[in-house]
Amino acid sequence: MNFNEAIFYQIYALSFGGKNTADRKNTVDGQNSASNIQTSDFCSRVKEWIPHIKKLNANAIYFNPIFQSDNHGYDTQDYYTLDRRLGTNDDFAELCRTLHEEGLSVMLDGVFNHVGRGFWAFRDVQQNKQNSAYKDWFYIDWGNENNRRNSNYGDGFWYEGWEGCFDLVKLNLKNPAVREHLFGAIRFWKQKFDIGAVRLDVAYCLDRDFLTELHALCKELGIFVLGETIHSESMRMVNDGLLDSATNYEVYKGLHSSLNSRNMFEIEYSLNRLFGKGGIYEQKVQTNPLFNFVDNHDVSRIASLLNDKNFLPLIYGLLFALPGTPCIYYGSEWQTEGKKEDGDENLRPNFERPYWNSLTDFIGCLSWVRKNSNALKYGKYEKVFLSNYQFVFKREHTDPFTGKTSRALIAVNLGGSEYYANCGLTGEWKNLFTGEKQKMEKFLRLPPVSIMMFEQ
Repeated sequence: MNFNEAIFYQIYALSFGGKNTADRKNTVDGQNSASNIQTSDFCSRVKEWIPHIKKLNANAIYFNPIFQSDNHGYDTQDYYTLDRRLGTNDDFAELCRTLHEEGLSVMLDGVFNHVGRGFWAFRDVQQNKQNSAYKDWFYIDWGNENNRRNSNYGDGFWYEGWEGCFDLVKLNLKNPAVREHLFGAIRFWKQKFDIGAVRLDVAYCLDRDFLTELHALCKELGIFVLGETIHSESMRMVNDGLLDSATNYEVYKGLHSSLNSRNMFEIEYSLNRLFGKGGIYEQKVQTNPLFNFVDNHDVSRIASLLNDKNFLPLIYGLLFALPGTPCIYYGSEWQTEGKKEDGDENLRPNFERPYWNSLTDFIGCLSWVRKNSNALKYGKYEKVFLSNYQFVFKREHTDPFTGKTSRALIAVNLGGSEYYANCGLTGEWKNLFTGEKQKMEKFLRLPPVSIMMFEQ
């Protein structure tokens, strides 16, 4: 998968294919409860949405966890079996074939730091205790007769949960048998579903030696490795060769925070720090694009985060213009709202059908513009003009084969009146939204509450 060429559409699978799953878990207190679990129409629903996704000009789909789990997908029971609430392995393989035929690549969530209490190897430990062949797959304290430690569930032993959550049992990634089991799953996903990329959940928590081996395997299989990184320092794993890309939470925050405070200095600071001259990822823009988004399954919807809904086209315009690979979270393209404080289910709804409005139209236009602009896909970043309400920057790319240089100019105005930005630019530029050519003479006119894109 060429990540620079990708425009992702993110789908939270366990909610997308039917009603939310809170009332139809796969386990009760860690034990299987297959009764009354009905398969949803997930695979057929995704197929029905293909025209909508393609109309948005997206060319890749990111599925949140799809494998057998206790509840929400991140508490895995079986890495080799599609969650029974979504269908069968053959159902999903057939869906992937259809997606590939339609020109859509597939990225899956790899949840390798922890498993659910219903994970088959942990259940064997529950049953056989220290006689289990899998006791070293986890971090377990057996205690002693006089000072026995116990889990919150009364297992007769204590185990390490991820960040204190005992529904998520931490895996011992230093154990060769655990590694081989997980690497085998990746090989299976490639063979069965022909995935193009894998997103590593909580990549910042993963053992570095494990990541090194995983990255080497994925490179051999032709799988791009995206890592979930929350903090700026953990994003440096891209530079360390452990990841091909990382989730760009720094820019995510900077985007809505700048628009809400009407202070474009904040987002420009992050862009310059990451991509400007001497920036952390200046040399990685073409080879290792970061993963950009304005919302996802873990945070409030952007329509709920922005104080001024008139800024929605602006923030999406920036998403598609910045260095990195853009991702759209299902439903947000038509201004769906949802707040994190109201619970995860509120962020991961089931929609009967896709909708289309003026915002969706504009996002589809942005996708088309980006797909047809080498400057936006590969270009380096340079600030041109900056004030509290106005921001103009340039992307520039020289084709290594033809030697041809293309430039894109992006201009944002948060103000309620027109503004003339002293950009110092001359020559003829093409408006990427209208196709019209415009001769620039130092000053660029910015309409009120607007984003414009030009190419030269």
